[in-house]
Amino acid sequence: MIETELIPAGTRKALRNVARDLHHRFEGLFAEETIEDLLEDSYLALAATATVHRWLVLSTERFARQRLNALIHAETPAHGRPTAVLFLCVHNAGRSQMALGFFHARAGGRALAWSGGSQPISAINPAAVAAMAEIGIDITGEFPKPWTPEFLDAADVVVTMGCGESCPLIPGKHYEDWELDDPTGRPLDQIRPIRDQIGRHVDQLLARLGVLVA
Repeated sequence: MIETELIPAGTRKALRNVARDLHHRFEGLFAEETIEDLLEDSYLALAATATVHRWLVLSTERFARQRLNALIHAETPAHGRPTAVLFLCVHNAGRSQMALGFFHARAGGRALAWSGGSQPISAINPAAVAAMAEIGIDITGEFPKPWTPEFLDAADVVVTMGCGESCPLIPGKHYEDWELDDPTGRPLDQIRPIRDQIGRHVDQLLARLGVLVA
């Protein structure tokens, strides 16, 4: 049972409007009630760490949409779907977000990827955003979020980066652990080498998956 009393009345109304839009987008795939429940759950997950609520409904819509697409992906036969990767770190603010940015830029839609954190914080590390912008990759549209069962079920490959024993272990998944320095609190000149190392890891992963790099 989702504790809807924790959601302000005005926000609940906005989420119902979003639910109608998503129901139209995913018509015939999910009931509107299912979408509303997922939206409210997504909102509470993000609100738990949010320090600025101005864009929270928008982030909630994007988070819920990603979760719905992951549900669809998990139900699609393996031979008829692209490979999906889940990048996991602690805060979902630095390493996993840079990896996701590289993956989206270089996979060119030929494979899917999501990211999450064991202890997501309120915003992406601005120095990580700046480091990626230097090489022409914009990650400002992303936001820290927890991993959820939908992403874990849909992922073919799970890449962990420093989350240790808190990272989920699901039988049958292919796991990789990338040993990377944590960029938290580091200046830009110290994040650049971490960024470049992540880029090399992503290129190698895409090669192993047989995905042509854009």
